[in-house]
Amino acid sequence: MSELLSPAEVQGAVERVAQLQKGLNQVLLDQTQVVEQVAAAVLARGHVLLEGLPGLGKTELCKALARLLGLPFRRIQFTPDLLPGDITGTYVLEGEARRDFTFREGPLFANVVLADEINRSSPKTQSALLEAMQERSVTVLGQTRPLPDPFFVLATQNPIELEGTYPLPEAQLDRFLFRVQVPPVGAKTLTTLLTTRVRGTPPVLPSVTDAEGLASLFAAVDRVHLPVPVADFIGRLVEASDPRGPGAPEPVRRFVRYGASPRAALALASSGRALALMRGKPNVGFDEVVAAAPAVLNHRLVLAYEASLEKVSALDVVRALLQAVPEVPRA
Repeated sequence: MSELLSPAEVQGAVERVAQLQKGLNQVLLDQTQVVEQVAAAVLARGHVLLEGLPGLGKTELCKALARLLGLPFRRIQFTPDLLPGDITGTYVLEGEARRDFTFREGPLFANVVLADEINRSSPKTQSALLEAMQERSVTVLGQTRPLPDPFFVLATQNPIELEGTYPLPEAQLDRFLFRVQVPPVGAKTLTTLLTTRVRGTPPVLPSVTDAEGLASLFAAVDRVHLPVPVADFIGRLVEASDPRGPGAPEPVRRFVRYGASPRAALALASSGRALALMRGKPNVGFDEVVAAAPAVLNHRLVLAYEASLEKVSALDVVRALLQAVPEVPRA
């Protein structure tokens, strides 16, 4: 077990993360919860799927995140004709006297990668991200190449009912730490946008940290203590998401076909540590797990047909799950 964080270390991390959130809030107006979830995902070294209608600022949020972190950024615009090699890179024939195949890196070789409108491309192209997101590497023609460290994928997608989109497969969804819903903005926010930004252009912000500072934040997150009772709560929560599990509540047995995987439990633990540090705590509490659970679990539950008939969403099931599973086991 690593040594617990000191109050000074916790306070230093809180101040640095607060600077990051302040910058993101200047770009994405009045979306405090979305900004908090993205910041927590960065600290947990996880990928984020941002879902919402076009024009809500998802792309600008991702670009601002890279600028604030001081990391190289690449954007991939997903389209139906995009090929896997367009993302990972490929070999090209070069040279005059002696022609050899040379590997040309694709846009995945950056620290922060924006997969814009990821559900506009075919499942074949979407699958090119699987190894990159899980292993932080890509394999082309049998040769594996490591990706830069750290490596984040922030993907945006339009609601799947829109024309010309392909739903992401379950294996792809499971690689995202969070699926974050970006809600529409209100009239007050639109008024601020119209009166402070010419043509809607967000402010250009300086970086608040660098690769070295980010590495120290990662190390601090890893030292946040996860108490056994909280770990037990995470285990029981994930177990109860399976309709065949002994502790599955009635909404899960009725509306869920397949529950969350062990990767969900790992995601709850890592995001709980990140949220605890952001809140100035050296250990994870039940509150952090409950706060992270909707974004962690909502895309990992495979719903049954009855859910669509009764208009029950995955978030509805997660809320019912949190109400049904006690933080401390009943005697």
